[in-house]
Parts: sequence; structure tokens; C-alpha cells
Amino acid sequence: MRLFLAVTVIFCASRVTFGLPPISKFLNGTDDGNIWVLLVAGSFGYFNYRHQADVCHAYQIFHQHGIPDENIVVMMYDDIAYNEENPDQGKIVNHVNGPNVYPGVPHDYTKEDVTPENFLKILQGQDMSGTGSGKVIKSGPNDYVFVNFADHGATNFVSFPDGELTAQQLNDAIKSMHANNQYKQMVVYIEACESGSMFDTELAADINVYATTAADAHESSYACYYDSHLQTYVGDCYSVNWMENVDKVGTATETLEQQYKIVKTETNLSHVMQFGNLSMDDEVLGKFMGSKNSELPLINLELSPP
Repeated sequence: MRLFLAVTVIFCASRVTFGLPPISKFLNGTDDGNIWVLLVAGSFGYFNYRHQADVCHAYQIFHQHGIPDENIVVMMYDDIAYNEENPDQGKIVNHVNGPNVYPGVPHDYTKEDVTPENFLKILQGQDMSGTGSGKVIKSGPNDYVFVNFADHGATNFVSFPDGELTAQQLNDAIKSMHANNQYKQMVVYIEACESGSMFDTELAADINVYATTAADAHESSYACYYDSHLQTYVGDCYSVNWMENVDKVGTATETLEQQYKIVKTETNLSHVMQFGNLSMDDEVLGKFMGSKNSELPLINLELSPP
């Protein structure tokens, strides 16, 4: 199969609808900043299994690469692992016969707390006392932010269980964070149909944000890995391609650009796009994902029909 703030978003047009010392810093001699991660699955329902599977897999990658839980915020409806339709209770996989990626995933914001309004507040470090875990992205001027979003989407918006996040809302939040010196560099990864429309006319090239999307502004992105035992797709092409790339090569030497080219080639049913400050593409993945080499098992990618 063929298939930066750091944000990954996973959406499609329809709304039918692993242990390390607590080190959050990437050090390269002159850099000394914290890494902050926001992971979001915007769907609910067993038929949308793959979005929460993507986010759970992403959490395991960041956790295993040394990002402590206090620097990772997870938003997902959390109705898959123990869903009555799930024959493997308490288990979520992101590959057919793959490892369980559910254990340890923080339940920061679940059910009705997974909203676009809360997402924007969490991303911008606003007070969330009394809601969920209360954790937010407390990033500062020397910090690196990675946000991963997975769900359905359409032109100029991505979906949440109840409501949508528009391209303007997302980009206004990013601009506000830049104006308030809330990050040094940011990477955004979005998995969704028409996800390129979230950035193609909105994301400025001079605010130190690099983004990639699963599709351009006018096409669908695709699910993969149909599991006949689970009776559902357990992954999304773009998402599993970037994550399995990390599982295979780690984060110490590969750059954002190198990963983009690999994922673009492997994701062959949609056009993976890049936006924003493309001069950031020579930064190594570890700056945004943690610098310890991954110990996750390598999973061979095989595309299932959309």
C-alpha cells in the first residue's frame, strides 16, 4: 500500500458519525523545550472503531518515546474497548491481529466532553477545571506541540461527536497561540476526508507551524485493515502509514520531510498534502514525538478495500 504545532487529524466526510523515565525534553545541544501532545478521535460508535484505534496507537508511540502522561492530552469518546459489539472486550487493535493499543491510554476527555469547544480550549491552554481530567496544553515559547486528530470531515471542517470544528476556528486558535508565544514549533497531522481544506487557504507560512493531511481539499481519505473477526476496519491509511513508519525506524534520525515523502508514497488512494512553514521539514521527528527509539513491533502494512 502507498499511502507540523504538531496536530494529526483523522476525518471522513460522513458524520454517521509503551515504560520510560518521565522525560519530556528533546535536547540537541542548544534546544531545551518541552513536548506537548494533543490526540483527538472525533467520532463515536463501533463502526468508527478505526479512529480511536489510530489515537490509541499514537498514544503508545508518544508514551514509549518518553513523553510523560502529564504532557499528553487524549480526547476520545471511549466506547470501543468495551462496546457490546467488540468480541475482544477491553482490547483495541490498529492492525489485524495487532497488539492491544488500549492499555494505559489516559481518559482525559470522554463522552460528552469530546467537543470542538473543549478542543480549542485545551489546545490554547485555557482553564478546564471541572471538566474531564482538567489537563491542557501548557506550552510556552520554547516548547514543541504535536496535535493528532482523527475522524470524519468535509470541506472546511472536521467532525466531533456533536458538532464540527471549522478551518477558520482551528487556524484562528493557532494564530492566537503564535501571538501569545505558546510554542516554538508546532506540527499538525489530520486524518479526514477533504482534510487539506483545513489549511490550504488558512495556514500562514510564517508562524512556525507545519501540517500534513490525509487528503487534499476535494477528496476522501480511506480506511484500511478490515478485520473479519471484529467486523470493522481497524485503521486509516494515512494514519497507520505514519505510525508504522515510526514503529519501524524510530524518531532519532528521520525528518518530517522524509516521513512525509514515505507516507505520501504509501497512501495511494488519496493525496497526502503538506502546508505551513515547509522550512521545518528538516527537523527530526524526535523533536515532536520524543527521542527514545521505539520498541513497538513492526507491522507490515496491507491495504484493505475502502
